[in-house]
Order: sequence, then C-alpha cells, then structure tokens
Amino acid sequence: MNERTATITRTTSETDIKVTLNLDGNGNGSVQTGIPFLDHMLMLFAKHGIFDLEVVCKGDLHIDAHHSVEDIGICLGLALDKALGDKKGIVRFAHAYFPMDETLARVAVDLSGRPYLVYHARVERERIGDLDLELMEEFWKAVVTHARVNVHIELLYGRNAHHICEAIFKAAARALSIATRIEPRMQGVPSTKGVL
Repeated sequence: MNERTATITRTTSETDIKVTLNLDGNGNGSVQTGIPFLDHMLMLFAKHGIFDLEVVCKGDLHIDAHHSVEDIGICLGLALDKALGDKKGIVRFAHAYFPMDETLARVAVDLSGRPYLVYHARVERERIGDLDLELMEEFWKAVVTHARVNVHIELLYGRNAHHICEAIFKAAARALSIATRIEPRMQGVPSTKGVL
C-alpha cells in the first residue's frame, strides 16, 4: 500500500502554516498554533483518529485568532484530500458518537468529493482562553471545503463548552479514521459512478 501522507505549506500576509498528515499513523501529534485550546483539540484529533499530525502556524494573533483558525482548517482539509489520493479501497462513509460527561456529540462523514457541512453545535460560552468559540464552525467549514467531504456535526446535548468542543473533535476524528481506512474487499473506488 502506498503511503497515505501529505504535507501542505501555505503562506499569506496573515499566516504561515505547515501541516503534515499521515492517515495510517499511530496517533502522534505535534501542534504549535499559538492558540492553546486549538492545540489541545488538534492533539485530540490526532490521537483519536490514530493519525500522525504535525501543525505549525505563525499567524497574526495580535489581531485575533480568526485567520489562523480558518487557515489551519484549510491546510488540514487540503492535507486530508491529498493523502486520500484516488480513494481506491477506502470505506468512505462513517459516523461516531462521543460522550463526554453531560455532553453527547455525533459526527457523520462521507468522503464523497462533494463538500458540504451541516453544523448544529451552538455553545452559550463565547470564549475558551483566547479562542472565540464561533471560530469552531469556521474551522470545520474550511476543513470540509478543502477536503471535499460531506460532514454533519451535531451536538445532541451538553452544557460545558470545553466538553462540547472536545466531544466534536473526538467524534470527527473517529468517524474520519473509520471512513479513511482501507477495506480489503473493496475493489476500486467505493462508488457506482467509478469516481469520487
């Protein structure tokens, strides 16, 4: 099997980012974004997706975190798309539920080649540390658009903002881990169209 890895570098006037993703990793993460809570979420994503993930971002955090969060999402999405290659033999569809104390999140994914995000996960708290929590939806929009995948994220219930974000990242990681796996019985691309 070919290595399913990708490295994306992206430099703009607002951010300088490098993301490396190995879909067949061991859950190892190295993340330095300058946004501690996002670092925590991305480390969880690597661990529970069993991906190897390296992220380095130097962004204009003196303005706010928006550019960094969105651009990291863009790079992670591009890395996922590139690492999947022609998508031959992948499972393609998956879902995962993740409970965390009072919170339950559900994420369903289809590596369809058609980007679409459904995001139903509002939190009452505005910030965790320096991170504006409305940026979580922007992050997932960027990932979905640039990975060309269909993702439905839903908070079924929960109160604690940290638990909600963590449950979503863990559920997304697990769903993507399953969907990106190679299924030995699958011949070619998992689509009757013959292409994804």
